[in-house]
Amino acid sequence: MTDAAFCALPTAPSTVAERTWQGPGAQERHDILRRTRSVAIVGASDNPARASYFVATYLTSSSPYDVYFVNPRAETILGRRAFPSLADLPVVPDLVDVFRRHDDLPGVAEEAVAVGASTLWLQLGSWNERAAARAERAGLAVVMDRCLKIEHARFHGGLHLAGFDTGVVSSKRQRLSR
Repeated sequence: MTDAAFCALPTAPSTVAERTWQGPGAQERHDILRRTRSVAIVGASDNPARASYFVATYLTSSSPYDVYFVNPRAETILGRRAFPSLADLPVVPDLVDVFRRHDDLPGVAEEAVAVGASTLWLQLGSWNERAAARAERAGLAVVMDRCLKIEHARFHGGLHLAGFDTGVVSSKRQRLSR
């Protein structure tokens, strides 16, 4: 399964042709990730089949971020405490990474604004211009339809076919030792 398949969410109702919002380019996304210190994953799951679980596993093992999980129905995820809402976190997250349904996104944007987050990041397949506009009006950077795990790995030399940090930066596929 590809990284994109692990990070995908059901697509938003709007088609690409209907979109008017233009997100940050590669350099700005890189800058966002460099200045980020803490990430809250809204919609985090303890189900290994869910995209949020895969991204959470990567971020906790292969990134420098302090990662917090937000899910009102979970007590722990990956052995860490899960919080019912962004307001319940012990810190203000720099980046809010969202794994929620399209209709829930404006509410999550409101929560991110209310707690003082710096960035609202909507996962691959998530697109909601109303949520983006609300967050941007409040001064948040907004990224939509991008996987945080893929972007982090891409900018930090750890993108591998299987989606794991290999520690090797090369354009050639590595041979397996037998």
